[in-house]
Amino acid sequence: MICRSFLLLLLAGLGAPQAQAKVPVCGYRVDEALPHDPAMFTEGFFYRDGMFFESAGMPGASRIVARPLSSAKPLRAVGIDPRLFGEGIIDWGDQLISLTWRDGIGLRWKRDTFELIGSFRLDGEGWGMTRDAESIYQSDGSSTLIVRDPDSFAARRLLPVTADGAPVERLNELEWIEGEIWANVWMTDRIARIDPVSGHVKAWIDLDGLRARANPHIPDDVLNGIAYDAKAKRIFVTGKHWDKVFRIAVTCPDARPSALRRRRARG
Repeated sequence: MICRSFLLLLLAGLGAPQAQAKVPVCGYRVDEALPHDPAMFTEGFFYRDGMFFESAGMPGASRIVARPLSSAKPLRAVGIDPRLFGEGIIDWGDQLISLTWRDGIGLRWKRDTFELIGSFRLDGEGWGMTRDAESIYQSDGSSTLIVRDPDSFAARRLLPVTADGAPVERLNELEWIEGEIWANVWMTDRIARIDPVSGHVKAWIDLDGLRARANPHIPDDVLNGIAYDAKAKRIFVTGKHWDKVFRIAVTCPDARPSALRRRRARG
C-alpha cells in the first residue's frame, strides 16, 4: 500500500504543470549621448553604413532623413506626401521601404537618392519594421507581428508575441539584434526581446529614467527608435521629439558573457 501510494504521488507530480520562470528584466547604462533633431516624431530608425536612417510621422511633417551620428543635420532628406502619416522604414537591397499609419499605402524609395520609385497597397495599420536576410517583420500596434515577403510585401505568416503567457500589445518600432527582434512597446519605457520563431519574449529591457534625459515636452514624446550597428555591436535608442540618441549597454541578471554587454559596439 505504501509503495502504491508513493507511485501515485510521483506520477501526479510528473503530470502537474511546471511553473514557468518569469521573463527576466534587464537594466541599462548610457555609454554615449548623441544629437537628435527634436522636430522628428520618430517612427522608424536604423543604422547603416555609418549613418542613421530615420522616418518621422504626422501629416504635413512626415519625412525620411539620413544623417551622420555626430550631427542632427541630415545629409539627405525627403518629404512624404503631406496627406499621409508616415510610419516605419527599413532597407532592402538598394531600396528603402516606408509605411503609412492608416492610409493603406506603402512606399518604395531608392536608398541612395531617396527618389520615390513605387507604392503598394497596405492592409491594416503600418507601425514599425525590421528584417533578417529573408523576411521583413512588421508591427501594426497589436500583439502580432506580420512576417512579409520583401519584394511583394505579401504576408508569409503571423507571429503572436507573448510574455508570461499573455499577449504583448502595442508593439511598435522594431530592430533585428543578434537573432532576436527587439520591439518598443508604445507608451512604455520597455523594450521586448522577442524570439522570432516562437514569439516568446525572452527578456525585457527597462529604460526607466532615460526619457527624462531627452527633454520631452508632451506625454506622446515616448521611447520609440532602436538602431543596431552589428559590426561594432552598438545599440542606439531614441524617442519621439527627443533631443538625444543614446548609445546604451544592456545589463541583465544572467551573468553569462554576452556581446550585448560589451562596452564597444557596432558602427
